[in-house]
Amino acid sequence: MSGMKLGWDLETGLERYISSWKSVDNPAKGEITTRVDLRGYPQVIMFNGSSHIIFRSGPWNGQSLAGSPGSNSALSQIFVFNEKEVYYEYQILDSSIFSVLKLMPYGPAQNWFWTSQSRNRQVLPTSSDECQIYAFCGANSVCTIDDNNHPNCECMKGYAPKFPEEWNLAFWSNGCIRTKKPGYTDGFLKYTLVKVPDTSSSWFSKKLNLEECRNSCLRNGSCAAYANIDIRNGGSGCLIWFNNLMDVRKFSKWGQDLYVRVSPSELDQHAAVGHRNNKNKIIGITFGVIIFGLITFLSILTIKNPGIARKFCCTICNTKPRKEDLDLTTFNLSVLVKATDNFSSINKLGEGGFGPVYKGTMVDGQEIAVKRLSKKSGQGLQEFKNEVALIAKLQHRNLVKLLGCCIQGGETMLIYEYMPNKSLDYFIFDEIKRMSLDWIKRFNIISSVAWGLLYLHRDSRLRIVHRDLKTILEIVSGKKNTKFSDPEYYHNLLGYAWRLWSEERALELLDESLGQQCTPSEVIRCVQVGLLCVQQRPEDRPDISSVVLMLNGEKLLPKPKVPGFYIENNVKPELDSSTTNHNLFSASESITELVAR
Repeated sequence: MSGMKLGWDLETGLERYISSWKSVDNPAKGEITTRVDLRGYPQVIMFNGSSHIIFRSGPWNGQSLAGSPGSNSALSQIFVFNEKEVYYEYQILDSSIFSVLKLMPYGPAQNWFWTSQSRNRQVLPTSSDECQIYAFCGANSVCTIDDNNHPNCECMKGYAPKFPEEWNLAFWSNGCIRTKKPGYTDGFLKYTLVKVPDTSSSWFSKKLNLEECRNSCLRNGSCAAYANIDIRNGGSGCLIWFNNLMDVRKFSKWGQDLYVRVSPSELDQHAAVGHRNNKNKIIGITFGVIIFGLITFLSILTIKNPGIARKFCCTICNTKPRKEDLDLTTFNLSVLVKATDNFSSINKLGEGGFGPVYKGTMVDGQEIAVKRLSKKSGQGLQEFKNEVALIAKLQHRNLVKLLGCCIQGGETMLIYEYMPNKSLDYFIFDEIKRMSLDWIKRFNIISSVAWGLLYLHRDSRLRIVHRDLKTILEIVSGKKNTKFSDPEYYHNLLGYAWRLWSEERALELLDESLGQQCTPSEVIRCVQVGLLCVQQRPEDRPDISSVVLMLNGEKLLPKPKVPGFYIENNVKPELDSSTTNHNLFSASESITELVAR
């Protein structure tokens, strides 16, 4: 509360700190604490447990705590650091306001306040972003937030990503490492408007000025950076960091200066970049005028002749639209954030080895499941795109449909249809077992159960059906199987084609734009071959060579049965009872052994 001390009495050893409740309804001491850390130069840190840092408010810089820079006219803040005590304190200047800062058992802290005019408690929202997470970008890097509140990490000059492939995929937590060993000919690069690094392993002197601080840093081979302790009145005092620089972020305003040690070649490159920037401004202005003229020309061309404009654009770019290659919706990150209520824990469906899954509700009411892939994954971006494109082409009544993906703001996410009946993980393991077994063990058990259940159904021993065979129906109809929905029965394209075929209305599947260009018998033959390729039983499906002969010949074709890639209420999979009964005991026995193990 206002007027209370947060810190240490150095004479008695008394520490004053704040802690959360154990839970929202249990006032016992919880795991979340905020305290003044005396290691190195004192700073205010929020911990989860005894040592895990959640958020670092940082050291006092003469005006404010480094992690919350700038002036606040409503508060008077002080930081006392002498031989007797070290503490932080604030006072609310308006006596009609009473305020309490409360740590929560989970989530961010809350600011409660009352006024003399209204005696009802109000909660002041606290702003937060991912750069506030301790060491979000790892060591020796700077975290910034763009205009859309998305984080971005950049290695400091003289440093490079520790794991470049992960870094390129926006998995930044492993940070950066120095590219060259420090030397006595090194210089320093000035970073402005920053939150200074973690001071727990720093050295400080209140007597040295900035130039003396620089010389002290240069003489020590382990020194990585230096700064003033107090930024008022031109700056005073010396703060020096050794080895790694942790938890640095860039502010749009306020903040302070940090001088990072770099090799002479890095300084030369930086100076050269500054010189080139002036030249680039001139080039940029000229290029901008040209682009503006081109846009104006294309706008007029589009109004008069859209077809020519499209062809012109494709020629300029020397490429073609790739949306059809992926055949998948790309979701905007802001849409998913809104749909999941900013990935709220309330909407969390579960978490596996590849990341958590959240339930989301789109603006039109559609329910989705968003899998937020873990940043610890070593998968490359191109490999991710290839895998997404492959999954999008797979369809089966027992497979969850992939609706789309999101690659934005350092995130890679998969968006699936929502399963209200939950997953095998939910049915096999109750809460106690789920907590006692890690995901890898549960995954092995679930996989074995799934394979066991699949083996019980003879029709599940599927031969892989190439997507191009289903494309026959897509070509005839002019519709995408993954996007089409029968308005009457809610079937996909395969279900719709089967309904028309069984009702002897196969010609109605033909794309209207083809009109009289096609021979009716050829259309019916194409639909028939397309349905034969997706039969429920593997033995009823023709191989590729047979398909070619069927399409080119006039021989009488077998009549297709129910397709195996859509669900209809009156369709039941045909099972071989002898096979099912024979394997039931052995499958269930192995499952029991796995669960017990």
